[in-house]
Amino acid sequence: MYTSGCFDIFHQGHLNILKKTKALCDYLIVGVSTDELIEKSKGRPPLIPFEERISILESNRYVDEVIPQVDKNKQRVVDEYNIDAISVGSDWKGKYPSVTCDMVYFDYTPNVSSTVLKRKL
Repeated sequence: MYTSGCFDIFHQGHLNILKKTKALCDYLIVGVSTDELIEKSKGRPPLIPFEERISILESNRYVDEVIPQVDKNKQRVVDEYNIDAISVGSDWKGKYPSVTCDMVYFDYTPNVSSTVLKRKL
């Protein structure tokens, strides 16, 4: 399976999706958005540099492989890595790009997001 994100300020919501996804698969690949992609899509750079976000995810016991997410082309990742299913938070329902594999939506973890944490900081 595959999931992806910015993972800027790793939090409980991130952990929940990784844990739930790994429970459904033998091998979990996680795409981490590059600093350039985050700046292009969100209009601001991440707080945590790409290399550190990669390191955090590589250290997570639910993650088998970490790859850079350089663009939003999910079908390319599906084809290149032979992905059977993608998991995302329920907040992406109806917004996620079309792909040829199964999609699994997990309930969004309420009251926690990197945006909320940044505002509190």
